[in-house]
Amino acid sequence: MLSNSHDLIDRATVIHQQTDLVAYKDHGGTIIKRGEGVYIYDEQGNKYLEAMAGLWCASLGFSEKRLADVAYKQLLELPYYHTFFAKSHVPSVELADRLLSIAPKGMSKVLFQCSGSEANDAAIKLVWYYNNARGRPEKKKIIGRVRGYHGNTVASVSVSGQPHMHGGFDAPLPMMRHTENPHYYRFHEEGETEEQFSTRMAEALEKLILAEGPETIAAFFAEPVQGGGGAITPPKGYFEKIQPILKKYDILFLADEVICGFGRTGNMWGSETYDLKPDMVSCAKALSAAYQPISALMISEDIYNAMLDQSGKLGTFGHGFTYGGHPVACAVANETLKIYEERNILGHVRQVGPLMQAGLEATEAHPLVGNARGIGLIAGVELMANKEKRIPFAPEAKAGIVVQDEAQKVGLVVRAIGDRIAFTPPLIITAAEIDEMLAKFGKALDAALPRLKGAMVA
Repeated sequence: MLSNSHDLIDRATVIHQQTDLVAYKDHGGTIIKRGEGVYIYDEQGNKYLEAMAGLWCASLGFSEKRLADVAYKQLLELPYYHTFFAKSHVPSVELADRLLSIAPKGMSKVLFQCSGSEANDAAIKLVWYYNNARGRPEKKKIIGRVRGYHGNTVASVSVSGQPHMHGGFDAPLPMMRHTENPHYYRFHEEGETEEQFSTRMAEALEKLILAEGPETIAAFFAEPVQGGGGAITPPKGYFEKIQPILKKYDILFLADEVICGFGRTGNMWGSETYDLKPDMVSCAKALSAAYQPISALMISEDIYNAMLDQSGKLGTFGHGFTYGGHPVACAVANETLKIYEERNILGHVRQVGPLMQAGLEATEAHPLVGNARGIGLIAGVELMANKEKRIPFAPEAKAGIVVQDEAQKVGLVVRAIGDRIAFTPPLIITAAEIDEMLAKFGKALDAALPRLKGAMVA
């Protein structure tokens, strides 16, 4: 047996994702051994409040026995079957019906995959398939947003506006385009209101569409709250101004609900929170509370009819995944959705969300914090080298990483996305646990201040 986590990580062949491999090569890492509620424990027994729900996904925490029991029961009954060649199984049918019963208005059919990346990748393929079926082969470009995140397959990472995930991978694909990052705090001009900023963002999108040629633009992908960009909520009026432009130029709208879906914003969908009217909705993560890998792409009846037309011409619908709609994953997802309803998770988020938001907003009094903003149980805290003048830290200061590391030292797991600290705790977090989370974060900020003092500017 290996003696400790550093030894294990040094000898393992696992490549750590989303990590500075050079910086962490000799740093080692942390082996997580078990979880209980909103807490995780490493192999030395150290306890951490997991304020990121893993990767935004462990919505019911780390010890929900009902989900383990359902998975075991399904493994005994039907451990695997596919959904190819006009075959299916009860858990996938039940889950599709249950999803559509709570889906944003206009959704008609469901395609199951194993991850959010795959759901968005499937959406990209269907966008192209749809326009081919409609006799518009030139309408293929897809617009994402700078700092938007939609996955890590070749196609989904290409529509994502994350340059650090493109470098060295020959991404993005040539048909992808990116419009402005609607991060009001960081990018608004002096005296510019949120509404005025949103108007500028909408004008930039329309300018891009016209420059590329509306007849070539197929779809627009957006998260209700930009998760991988740093938990960035949309500025006032943003989607109200964006959506008419998409309709005007006959551009499909995919709402990426991979992070926001199933209660994160205080509603079942971020689309409800921000009055979105998408043509497709992707979801994953909290769909199974992360207890099984599963995702879904929900589509409109219009897109489904185009799929029928095109597959009729071609003789088959040539798309699918071996493990898409896996019976164990579907069974767990069904039970997860039952738990959300039985325990009134939406009501709980609406009750405790304001406590988290108020506590994080109070950190704006700290010398390192320029802005804290969020909704429900998702928020981002912006670190600034000079918050009065909105001057960010130089990249080499790694301010976000400093705060993230200090948080871990005091038993708190957060996520540094650049110099924004993201919070998305499990949806079951209590008011007392939020107080604990805020207290630990305050300690982390205080400990980070002397380390970052030299990087702050007058």
